[in-house]
Formats: sequence, structure tokens, C-alpha cells
Amino acid sequence: MISSEAVPFAKTGGLGDVAGALPLALGRLGHDVTVILPRYRGSEPALASTDRRVVPLGGRPFDVAFLVRPLGENARAVLVDCPELFDREGIYGWGITDHPDNPRRFALLSRAALEYIRDAGVRPSIIHAHDWPTGLAPLYLHTRFREDPLIGGVATVFTIHNLAYQGLYPPEWLPALEVSWDLFTPEGIEFWGRLSLLKAGINFSDVITTVSRRYAKEILTPELGFGFDGVLRRRAADLVGILNGIDEERWNPATDQLVPVRYTADSLEAKADCKRELLRAFGLRAETPDLERPVVAIISRLVDQKGFDFLGQVLDELPRLGATFLLLGSGDPGYETMWRQLAAGYPERVGVHIGFDERLAHLMEAGADMLLMPSRYEPCGLNQMYSLRYGTVPIVRATGGLDDTVRNYSEKSGRGTGFTFEQPSGAALLRALRRALRVYQHKDEWRALQQQGMRQDHSWDASAREYVKVYRRAAARHAAFRPTTAP
Repeated sequence: MISSEAVPFAKTGGLGDVAGALPLALGRLGHDVTVILPRYRGSEPALASTDRRVVPLGGRPFDVAFLVRPLGENARAVLVDCPELFDREGIYGWGITDHPDNPRRFALLSRAALEYIRDAGVRPSIIHAHDWPTGLAPLYLHTRFREDPLIGGVATVFTIHNLAYQGLYPPEWLPALEVSWDLFTPEGIEFWGRLSLLKAGINFSDVITTVSRRYAKEILTPELGFGFDGVLRRRAADLVGILNGIDEERWNPATDQLVPVRYTADSLEAKADCKRELLRAFGLRAETPDLERPVVAIISRLVDQKGFDFLGQVLDELPRLGATFLLLGSGDPGYETMWRQLAAGYPERVGVHIGFDERLAHLMEAGADMLLMPSRYEPCGLNQMYSLRYGTVPIVRATGGLDDTVRNYSEKSGRGTGFTFEQPSGAALLRALRRALRVYQHKDEWRALQQQGMRQDHSWDASAREYVKVYRRAAARHAAFRPTTAP
């Protein structure tokens, strides 16, 4: 695997979680997995071995060390150590400004990863690249390394974690990336006059995956295709949605050391102790009336994608719903100010923590009664799966991975795992929230709803088995058809 980030070395979002957890799950299934990523500033692994080589790119030599660290059974990480390109503040940039040489930085990652595989001398069954920073790896395999005796002809899988990020750059970068101008076409890597590293990954891989079944369908539409819907429709037969898993050791209410009381589906009354500590952590009262009031948690980046514009439409209604709202996150300064002002106006009903705190995130999953995720789009989402595991009922917009993981509750049948709404609006969000608060008043019904969610299997082992099927499909497809240009 090749990725720009992977837990525990580097993470900005879900990509880091996937690239860190999937190799471990595949290793447990008996597969041998190496994940290759950059060594960024502050990443100090305990090294098992170090190899050095000069990696040429665009007429320039780069001195690179490969630092190896065991991850788990049958799995290891290789960190590409090139201080000139990776020893700097921020993975992709600083603040909201990207590093101007990101095309070179991530082309070097792809090139160095392939050189490492060659030097290791063992032909891999699959090369799996993740998101736009590694999009050149499949392209290099079909061009520069096409006739290589060790890695030429290795099947490739490319995973899109979020189609909104496309790796778009001026075409003047092509020579520095060692990409032929012949490939700068709509069928190759050109996208509206710019080169796209994402498009390179899509067009030169054998199979494309994304991180939920519904998202795999949504990105074929103009509404959520971000201009790539036509590109992806041409590859629709090779596009597969596989839901991300969660780390069931880190996120387990029965063993979680970051919460004050552990519990299971059969001891849900212990959530009350977590709820008490949660309210106190936000500086709110935690007496009996406060504990009886439902707590709705929001753990999110504060951006439009996460539905904060919907929340803004009904913000004044929230404190009047008879619930306590607790928010953890950061993002758009306007939304940060909006929530701070709401908390100042309703200090007994609204708590806000701007930033991120891992311990507080675990406490919110354990102590809250509900989790609100009203995303405009959500390729997969993880917090809703954490919530299901902790008996914290999710309220989500039915999009992407949220729709794949949360089954809308039916009061008539008593079946479901949460509450969903379709319409992208504050009014629809409010209706779903009111429905959840109404069911909450019926304690036996609510407990049954919690337990149904806690019984769901969202483990990485289940997801890893689906990836194995994709790897076999990619190998079979590649054996049947080796394109000379983009499909």
C-alpha cells in the first residue's frame, strides 16, 4: 500500500485511519502487507532497519532513506525519509495554504515506493494506492515501470477517500514529475486544462474503490461527482464501494480506558455515570434533572460539508427542544463564533469545546444519548459507527456511508439503529431530531434501539475480507487486459 498518511505516524482525517487499520486487519487474515508513507516532521518510529538510495525524479536526484517499523502480525510500515520534501510543518501545507511543491513531494512518494519494492526483490500481488497524493503510482507502473521484470504488470487498486480533493496543478509540472505530455489528454490526466493526480489514479488502476456503497453510486452523479462523474462513469464497471471499518479495540465501551465507567449492551445503565462526567467536562450542571435531559453530541469539523449550514438554519430552535447540546470541533471561524455565542446565550443547555481532544471525544461517545451528523455528503464517516458501538443513537442525513451504516428507526416495527433524513435542509434535520427526542421518552423502546445498534459489526476484519475480494478481482482483470494507455 502507498498512502500520504497512516496512523500512528500521520493523520489529518479518515485516510490516516484506513491506511493504519486496513494493513493490520489484512495481516490478521494471513496476508503479508507493507504500507509505505512519508516520514514527516515529528514522526520518530522505533526502527527495525534502514536502507538508503538515490531516487531520481524530473532530472533531480533525491537522497532517500527507508525506515521500517513492524506494525503487527504480517504487517509493517516503511517511512520514506526525504527531509528536503517532508521535514516541514504540516502534511499538505500550513494553515489553509498548500505547500507549493506538493506535486513533486507526492510524485517522489510514489516513485520512491516503487523503487523500494523493486529493491526488496519480492514481487507483490497487488499495489494499492490511496487518494490523489498517490495517483501517480499506477501511472508510473503503466509507463516507466511497465517492462520492469519485478513490478511490471502488477495489478493496481486505487481508493478514493474523498472525491472533493483532486490534486489539481498547472500542466507545467509534467516534466518535473516525469509524465509525458502525450498523457495530458481528457482520456489521460488532463482535467479542464490542469493535470489531476486523482485522475491519474482513476484512469491507470485496474479497480477503483471508495469508502461506502452509497458513495460509490453518488460520485457517478453531477450533484456529488465534483466534475469527475463522467470520468468515473466510464470506469463504473470497475468501481466498488467498501465501507471503512473501525478500530474495535480503541473504540470499545467494555474496555475503553478513556471513559470513567466501562459498560456493555447488557449494562447500559452505566452510561449515566459517563453522562455525569461529560456534563462536568463541559462545565455544565450534572444533577438529576440534568441527567434526565437527553444529551446530543456533535463531533465534527465545522464546515458546510458537515451540515453546519443546516444547523445554522435552525440554531435558535435547538435550545428549546428540551435537550442539551455539546459540540467538539473546529473549522470555519464563522461557525465557531456562532456556536460560542449560542453557548453564551444558553449556558445550561449548550456546551462548546473548539479544537480536538481525544479523551473528550471518547467521553462524548460514552456519555451522550445521541450523536448528530447532518452532513451534506459523507464518503464514509466514522463517528456514527463509534456511536453505534457505544449505544449512542445516531441522527444522520441519509448520504454516503451514513446511509450504509444507520438504519432508520421505525416506531411501528421497533427496528432500526438510528434516525435518518433525506432532505438537505435545516427543517428536515429538525424533524429527525424531534422524532429521536420523542422516542427517547420511552425508556424500554430506547434501550432496545441502543442494543440493536451495539450488535452491528463494523469491524475492520469484515471490511478487509471485502478488500481481499477486490484484490483478486483486480489481479484477474489485469491478467485479462493490460492497457497501453488509460482505459
